[in-house]
Amino acid sequence: MASYSSLTALIPAQSQLDYALEDATTDEEKESLVYQYLNKLDDKDDLKIPDFEPGLEWLNTEGPLSLAKELAGKVVVLDFFTYCCINCMHILPDLHKLEQKHSVKDGLVVVGVHSAKFPNERVLAAVRAAVLRYDISHPVVNDGEARLWHELEVACWPTLVLLGPRGNLLFSLVGEGHGPRLELFARAALKHYGAQGLIKDHAVGIRLYRDSLPTTVLSFPGKVAVDETSKRLVIADTGHHRVLVVASTGQVLCQVGGPVSGWKDGGLSEALFSSPQGVAIRGDMVYVADTENHLIRKIDLSEGKVTTLAGTGVQGTDKEGGAMGPQQPISSPWDVALGTAGSVEGGVLWIAMAGTHQIWALFLEDGKLPKGSDSKKGTCIRFAGSGNEENRNNSYPHKASFAQPSGLAPAPAEPWGCLFIADSESSTVRSLALKDGAVKLVVGGERDPMNLFAFGDADGKGVDAKLQHPLGVAWDAGANLLYVADSYNHKIKVLDPKSKQCRTLAGTGESSDTLGPGFAESTFNEPGGLCVGDGGKLLYVADTNNHQIKVLDLQTQTVSVFPILSGDVPDAASSSTTTTTAVAPPRKTPKLPKSAPVLEMPPLAVAPGQTISMELSLALPEGTKLTEEAPSFWSLSAEGNDWLLQSQAVTGDISDLSRPLSVRTDVPVAVPTTSGLDPTLTLTAWVYCCLSEGGACMMKPVAFRVPLRLDSAPQQGSVPVTLAHAFQK
Repeated sequence: MASYSSLTALIPAQSQLDYALEDATTDEEKESLVYQYLNKLDDKDDLKIPDFEPGLEWLNTEGPLSLAKELAGKVVVLDFFTYCCINCMHILPDLHKLEQKHSVKDGLVVVGVHSAKFPNERVLAAVRAAVLRYDISHPVVNDGEARLWHELEVACWPTLVLLGPRGNLLFSLVGEGHGPRLELFARAALKHYGAQGLIKDHAVGIRLYRDSLPTTVLSFPGKVAVDETSKRLVIADTGHHRVLVVASTGQVLCQVGGPVSGWKDGGLSEALFSSPQGVAIRGDMVYVADTENHLIRKIDLSEGKVTTLAGTGVQGTDKEGGAMGPQQPISSPWDVALGTAGSVEGGVLWIAMAGTHQIWALFLEDGKLPKGSDSKKGTCIRFAGSGNEENRNNSYPHKASFAQPSGLAPAPAEPWGCLFIADSESSTVRSLALKDGAVKLVVGGERDPMNLFAFGDADGKGVDAKLQHPLGVAWDAGANLLYVADSYNHKIKVLDPKSKQCRTLAGTGESSDTLGPGFAESTFNEPGGLCVGDGGKLLYVADTNNHQIKVLDLQTQTVSVFPILSGDVPDAASSSTTTTTAVAPPRKTPKLPKSAPVLEMPPLAVAPGQTISMELSLALPEGTKLTEEAPSFWSLSAEGNDWLLQSQAVTGDISDLSRPLSVRTDVPVAVPTTSGLDPTLTLTAWVYCCLSEGGACMMKPVAFRVPLRLDSAPQQGSVPVTLAHAFQK
């Protein structure tokens, strides 16, 4: 039987390298040290690791990968992660940058090795959802029993392991914040083994899971908040990188951000977010935890403007704070809640800072924290939490510790006078006193502050109640009850903080999407947030992995799906409405397969101010029909000339091919002087069809490229163009 190595075999040599790199001052010196290290490793024959177990489930690939076959001749980065872990999320941008710099053809392959912490994370469907939610585009293997983790003696999440072209151990990096070192190691390994002719440029069969899916109205909504005065809901449409303001009827009043991620302040139609989570609303002000931008943002609905209140756009490591908001780096804010820390009600924004395992405060007015000094308006500072990832309760807020706090619910009135906190990685609900900052356990976990594995699914009292990675809490001040999104148990629970009794309110524990007839029969899929509405009669739930907002009627004990409806969505909240239809989500257009026909059309003469009227005629293969379950659609783009579409993604559904479909776009009157001489419009159609008698289904794409010849003088009128194609079986 072959003998394999674990990471302990690397420790002596890599420790020496790590110390030497700390003393090195130039890039040349660092590279030289790494090359010397690699030469020493080449003399060792005992650094191979075992291959992936047969039968494991793979995502983003055409099939299983093997170190001895598909990955031979590659420098492989193994990312040992679990999708609940905020630190694991933090290294995804580093991996993305690395993949952008060094492609598979160059010889680098990143493989995510999902090694679950929680039982729920071992399920393939849950890992699938996480791959989509975090936009992971490299291969991922679901090692549910963590066999490779144990073989290599990996100790914590995240751990990166770099392998050479023979499946041999090269380096390991533990924790986050190693982006430059990761790039140095990968670059040096590719150069070192490339010079020996050991790096191969073959493909490894990557096929992104996301490209096979139809779009949904919402994408992984993380949180939901309600303004009882105006009856408006705010939804963090996390996967679409946008925030929706919605009437209680479901009518979309305003959408801000999306479809792409980014950081941009300004008008509501131009602002950008990156995977926003927590939202809070008061009047016309919406506060947003812009999680992957590491920012706190404000949407002023009355002025139609988005501004940044805190954060620099780069993940921070500061665990004290105290600077003015825009100068204060922060880390992965996951939830926000309005509160009082001074004389002005609503004068502070509480922040669940998941990235540093703390609770922070952003002062919207002058104020003061318990056991703290006065703070000026705009100051962003730690309130509670040492920054250590622990389940440690303490009378002194800075000596207490949290473990990825992800949900906040203020209960300012006596006898509570606290913030309730969903502390996800300790699987607890905690309280943080607003008078003196004392942190106490409410339910879940256990008394050992270092044990972050005390999870389960059990109704009960205090520490005897068990939760699994709760992400949200909501306080009903009228009933003195706390509602909990017990996310990985796929349940909504209700908690009496006086008796510390916690029980299941809704959900079966199965990750599914079933409505009723009552709470006990309804199902959820990793609900991430919730809020109380209609004076305590309703509970709005962000059913994250089902891409829905669900409404629990607490009087009738029934569950329904909250409709998301829109006509012509304005840039700011408005009471006027137009004809109502289902809102179209921002589409993520799949990558066009190499086999798809790309039809080059004759150049089209058109002038600024004119309308291009495209008539699209498509014919299905004989004996097939459109698939209703996978909506067909078209997408219009102008790569490199976004001004042509006025920076708006243009898409639409294809529901009937019996007659031509009309697609119209206006050429802007103002043509940028920097625009290309020959812009091209591309209309792509994605048609899903099945055999009429049942059985096989297929996806049929086609692209039409229409080069434009722009006149210099603006004109009016319409310029027609016919686009036709007959699909073949």
